[in-house]
Amino acid sequence: MAENVTNVLMVGVGGQGIILASDILAEAAMLAGLDVKKSEVHGMSQRGGPVFSHVRFGPEVHSPVIGRGEADVIYALERMELLRWAPWARPGATAIYADTDMLPTGIAAYPADIDDEIASRFGRVVRFDMRELRSQINPKAKNTVLLGAVSMLTDLPLDAYAQAITELVPPGTAEANLKGFEVGRRVAASALGVRLESETS
Repeated sequence: MAENVTNVLMVGVGGQGIILASDILAEAAMLAGLDVKKSEVHGMSQRGGPVFSHVRFGPEVHSPVIGRGEADVIYALERMELLRWAPWARPGATAIYADTDMLPTGIAAYPADIDDEIASRFGRVVRFDMRELRSQINPKAKNTVLLGAVSMLTDLPLDAYAQAITELVPPGTAEANLKGFEVGRRVAASALGVRLESETS
């Protein structure tokens, strides 16, 4: 992470909640007292097109855009979008992704070895098997589930994430989203081989 700036690139397709997830991450960083810059594109979001958001935070951030080869983490709610954006990852970067297939606009089919291809391009991988997690999470909370994994790779306080989630998710969904966040932390802790610290609730 260059100059104490954390670069998180968040990608997916329209309707998956990428923009909300990036808003939560940016708000959590601001609540932690950091400088935050964010850039997003979602013009095709209503037609299944790609949606992406660059989130950068640290003591001082000059640009909202993550350059090629600079992302510390790529968070993806769609596998082909993760591969599309893989060149933006720095060497040894972490991929956090849901194994959801929504066939982005312009893609005819998925490679048979897509998960192996993803693993070959990143230093560490946290893969979410959404079928396996179906009984543990609200399917509409997938974006905050993956944010739980992001929290394992940043120094932001857990209460900052909890406050941002509570403030920004749709009314009546905070509990489901906070639960999803904790499920994401547990999955990431197992995948990364790290100890899970205190919970948000």
